[in-house]
Amino acid sequence: MFTIWLPCWDTTQRLFPWLSCLPMWYKPYYKFLSLLLPKWPQNCRRTRTSQFFSLSFSSSLVALLPNFLVNTKAGLQITPNGTRLLSHWGLADDLAPLASKPTSLSVHRHDGTKLLAHEPLLQERMLARYGSPFWDLHRVHLQRAMVDKCEALGIELILNARAVSVDFDSATVTLHYGARIQGDLVLLSDGLWSSIRPQFLGRPSPAILTGDLAYRITLRTEELTGPDRDELAAFVANPTVNFWIGPRSHAVGYSVSAGTVYNLVILRPDDLPASVVKLEGDLAEVRALFESWDPLLSKFLAQVKGVHKWKLMWLDALPEWANESGTFFMAGDCCHPMLPYLAQGANSSLEDGAVLGHLLSRVRRAEMKTQLPRVAELYQRLRMERGRRIQLEGFKQRDDFHLDDGEEQEKRDRLMVEMLEKGEIKSPFPSRWTDPEIQSFLYGYDAYEEAEKAYQEDPF
Repeated sequence: MFTIWLPCWDTTQRLFPWLSCLPMWYKPYYKFLSLLLPKWPQNCRRTRTSQFFSLSFSSSLVALLPNFLVNTKAGLQITPNGTRLLSHWGLADDLAPLASKPTSLSVHRHDGTKLLAHEPLLQERMLARYGSPFWDLHRVHLQRAMVDKCEALGIELILNARAVSVDFDSATVTLHYGARIQGDLVLLSDGLWSSIRPQFLGRPSPAILTGDLAYRITLRTEELTGPDRDELAAFVANPTVNFWIGPRSHAVGYSVSAGTVYNLVILRPDDLPASVVKLEGDLAEVRALFESWDPLLSKFLAQVKGVHKWKLMWLDALPEWANESGTFFMAGDCCHPMLPYLAQGANSSLEDGAVLGHLLSRVRRAEMKTQLPRVAELYQRLRMERGRRIQLEGFKQRDDFHLDDGEEQEKRDRLMVEMLEKGEIKSPFPSRWTDPEIQSFLYGYDAYEEAEKAYQEDPF
């Protein structure tokens, strides 16, 4: 029997679902303890349910999910490296009708006067290059699909429980009311604000300021009003991904919920007090800050009834994501929080789960004590370097998008327009979303293929 305890899918809504799917449906005799702790902060959500699946196919699982299903409004972008996994787990058919499938991806100068990058026929190109689509989803739809899948697999979901400590060697978790539960291994996926990560590292592990914050906005087309209503509703109904890049800031907008909801994220310099992570925003302030930007943005902002500001934070590289004995693993934002500049938080977390699950599926019960250390070694070899590179590419994307007006910005714009007019994008390109090398690195990654290849080259 698998025992999986997933303490909280917190209310901080970032999208990093973290249930690393551990494909182990063929081995019904393992007992695992998968730990997803309280505070499921803004950057961590996908891994939890995904890690679940792989384990869950093997036998019955019990999951602790304090506040698992939250009423989060935000959207997320699932790129081909992520949709590939959703298909593998049998979720694609249920999610496809709920997803928005953007027809293009465009980068505009902040005032809307210049198109700097454009990827038309986005779905056709993603399928041709990577064999999987590019989807924009509402977070709740992904959560719900994962939970439904878990229940269909016979996993018992128990809410309102919280893990407070872990004995890493014995894979034992202590819950907030004093109960202790033991498994063969613990999988930690409790996000950026993890309370267990510092225990594992043996030192404080605070989140690091990025200097940016995010305004997160969602608008339902049925709630649009005024003279711009029809124009905005038509824009949302025809799903596209649009970036507006400007001095020290950029905005990204895309449709979710099959083209009925618009998700808008604005990233700009952090002006929140040091001790404040989230704060209700001032609508007048937001509108004033971006009044000189594309009039389309102003029209959307005029429809907004409320907005929150989120401080963007991250972690520097950790020395390890697992212990030597293979009885404790970390995945998702608790070990590699991703910033939103490349939308890889959810996708990389799903990758973690798929890789770990596939490696665990190779473990034989009788040889578990010798094979779990090998799983830990391979998992870290496969995931740590890639996770770090994605983090750093995200910062580079932030820097390229946020140039102050001036010589460097003009040089960037000239390069982008010249390549766009020639119809041939070459690396390096200031928009990593359409840079051939970076796009291939991100979207061409097949987590199961990489895990199996590593196992075949170095079996245990």
